[in-house]
Amino acid sequence: MGIEENTKGLVLAVASGAFIGASFILKKKGLKQAATHGTRAGVGGHSYLLQPLWWAGMLTMLIGEVANFVAYIYAPALLVTPLGALSIIVSAVLAHFLLKEKLQQMGILGCVFCIVGSVLIVIHAPQEHSLTSVQEIWDLATQPLFLAYVAATGSVVLALILHFEPRHGQKNMLVYLGICSLTGSLTVMSTKAIGIAIKLTLEGISQITYPQTWFFLTVAVICIVTQLNYLNKALDTFNTAIVSPVYYVMFTTLTIIASVIMFKDWSGQSASSIASEICGFVIVLSGTILLHVTKEQEQSNMQGSLTWYIGEDLMKGIENEHMNIMHGSYYVEK
Repeated sequence: MGIEENTKGLVLAVASGAFIGASFILKKKGLKQAATHGTRAGVGGHSYLLQPLWWAGMLTMLIGEVANFVAYIYAPALLVTPLGALSIIVSAVLAHFLLKEKLQQMGILGCVFCIVGSVLIVIHAPQEHSLTSVQEIWDLATQPLFLAYVAATGSVVLALILHFEPRHGQKNMLVYLGICSLTGSLTVMSTKAIGIAIKLTLEGISQITYPQTWFFLTVAVICIVTQLNYLNKALDTFNTAIVSPVYYVMFTTLTIIASVIMFKDWSGQSASSIASEICGFVIVLSGTILLHVTKEQEQSNMQGSLTWYIGEDLMKGIENEHMNIMHGSYYVEK
């Protein structure tokens, strides 16, 4: 049963990466076509709304996000979250062939790292625990260790919002990304709970009457809105080529930590399997950073110099499109 569930989650996570990666290319082609017929999106134009390719990209992205959401129902976050890097590989490869954006040798190496790391994670990933009611999820969410994680997360987020953001938010991107990543880890936990509740309800075991279901939904909405707000602030203030890999590392790391604590993903696993999963995760992170470093170097060559702030409106528009949807999960809309 656990293997079948994990397989479903794996297939959905891979499909999600493929759809989301392809959506970047479709939307970018739509943006380019729109720029030849009207004001480009980077300077406030909306002619891309008339482009079928852009809408095809939005539809493809929506399919990918739905697949990613369902993947969390069947497989642990330890398996699904790192596989979000596959969307970056798909978009980089498709851009090389369809947009003539040359994939440099370091970029190819980054793709290989992501693939090798993903394979390691898939081979050694823990099996999803079978849950039969939202009450069981509530028991997991109210265990002392996870409550301590939630309390620590809430305290740090409040400190970042109330104290550090007014003073350092415009100077240090870790303030915005810290808020996004910490709330993002709670977003994944709550949306996974909602997804399981929906699955059980569709199977005939209604979870709608449980107050815990609505509590998880409320938490998810609050966390998603917070993520949207501060991630957009980070994108608007700092270079996306820097924001993307840092956010991926922070978000994925914290999500895995939260999942390991709440759902006890490592319970019953051998030390060698856990070590292999960690190594796979580190390799995926390295590959992601390599891909973004390559992109950053290309942008630097195009602009003449690299800066922490985005200087070109067109690049900002296109890069924000890329970051806003990355990792399924982030539920960010441009």
